Amino acid sequence: MTNHVLLDNITHKDLKIITKKSAEFGDNQRGVITFPTEFRAIQNEYPIFFQRNPDTDEFQAVAMLGFEEGENLFLDEKGWNANYIPAAINRDPFLIGYKNDTQDGAPIKRVAVHVDMDSPRISKNDQGAAVFLPYGGNSEYLERIQRMLLVIQDGVPTSKAMFDAFKKWDLLEPFTLNIEFIDGKKYSLINNFTVNEEKLYQLDGAALQELNSTGFLFSAYMVIASMANIQTLIEKRNSLLAKTSA
Repeated sequence: MTNHVLLDNITHKDLKIITKKSAEFGDNQRGVITFPTEFRAIQNEYPIFFQRNPDTDEFQAVAMLGFEEGENLFLDEKGWNANYIPAAINRDPFLIGYKNDTQDGAPIKRVAVHVDMDSPRISKNDQGAAVFLPYGGNSEYLERIQRMLLVIQDGVPTSKAMFDAFKKWDLLEPFTLNIEFIDGKKYSLINNFTVNEEKLYQLDGAALQELNSTGFLFSAYMVIASMANIQTLIEKRNSLLAKTSA
């Protein structure tokens, strides 16, 4: 269940959030949606793949965290072991919503921060990160959350434009990953897409200029660079398997 309400510094003046990352808060995901607006940070840590949204059939970018359902190889007993946490996870329990307002006497809806008051991250014992300062101003924590929500808000239309450009220049190709781990278990990653490097390198000057002017050439290179993190994930899982069997 969720209980999304508009965040304000009166109703929620004492609100504190548990920021620790762990499976009990739903952080044990094998993949999470990501956006071109954070690709620079994502590609340093995680492989980026493209998938079709089952509800809309539109492409979306996904940061890979593990190989099996419920497996996040970046989670350990201390929390999330990476320099950057994807915005779609790190913003929890906050989300983008709207509030009613007026402009020139006409009713309008403005973008506003909402919070899920049924989230297990809502502190019940006055521990955690304060959302507001004692006199009502935004805490540094809330300022970070707002920046994460902006990454998502701007990332949604940017993603659509990026995939439209990739499709225009025929840069999307299916990708299959077959792995055998040290315990003999085999894994296949199917129904995913990536950037076709060969076609990217064969684009003419006009195409490259168009992609570069929109920032999507950079996005393509970030996706290609992120593929090196697949080996890091394999090593993480093999290391855990070795410890388990020792």
